[in-house]
Amino acid sequence: MTKKRSRGRRILRWTLGIVGGLLVAAVIGILVYSQVGVMAAEPEPLAAVRADDRVAITDDAGAIVMTPASPASDADDPAGDVGLVFIPGAKVDPWAYASILSGLVTDDGLTVVITKPWLNLAFFDLRPLSSFTDLAPEVTSWIVGGHSLGGVRACQLATDADALLLLGSYCANDLSSSGLPVLSISGTEDGLSTPEKIDAARPLLPADAVLVAIPGASHASFGDYGAQPGDGVATATDAEVRAVVTTRVADLARLLG
Repeated sequence: MTKKRSRGRRILRWTLGIVGGLLVAAVIGILVYSQVGVMAAEPEPLAAVRADDRVAITDDAGAIVMTPASPASDADDPAGDVGLVFIPGAKVDPWAYASILSGLVTDDGLTVVITKPWLNLAFFDLRPLSSFTDLAPEVTSWIVGGHSLGGVRACQLATDADALLLLGSYCANDLSSSGLPVLSISGTEDGLSTPEKIDAARPLLPADAVLVAIPGASHASFGDYGAQPGDGVATATDAEVRAVVTTRVADLARLLG
């Protein structure tokens, strides 16, 4: 009987050791994966934003906050009371979105909070929306948005916000009865969040969601981080994509004012 118990304990120790080793290997694998191949922000667009004296930038530990450096000239513009919490795509440097979103700050007076996801992957970031909205307590209404997998995470947080923005993305959870204002901007040349995928996920959005497809825009057109494997070839310029994003998001913001 003693030998059987001893043998049983050894088997249990071996089993626990194997399971523990597999868990450690999995954690190490995730850590390595999250840090390898991160797509860096292109230096020139970022430098232009940093040099723009109309934008005040705060580099917080959990997010990048961009606010108008001075009050908007039109104090009656309701867009100035609105903020955007924006979640980057998987393994994309958050700074890569500073340029495309900066027009919302300079032209429309929005506050933009670009999150810094844990492990560079939004799915592993369990912080609530309030972790980011608290960085700008003066803002009264919030849009939550994201690019690619960041948009999928934004959909999960959308019920805590006043509106939802998707750039080259789509929802995996059902928001069709949420009543939220939704703006989805995509590209006709997107090889990852393809027009077909966005169309297939359309029933998950409210019936009055606004869908805009930019001719010639690719997946990487919604950030400044260079070409992305599997993507299509963009024919739309960065300026053209930025102009559509700025105009359309500003229209969404005014609905909330």
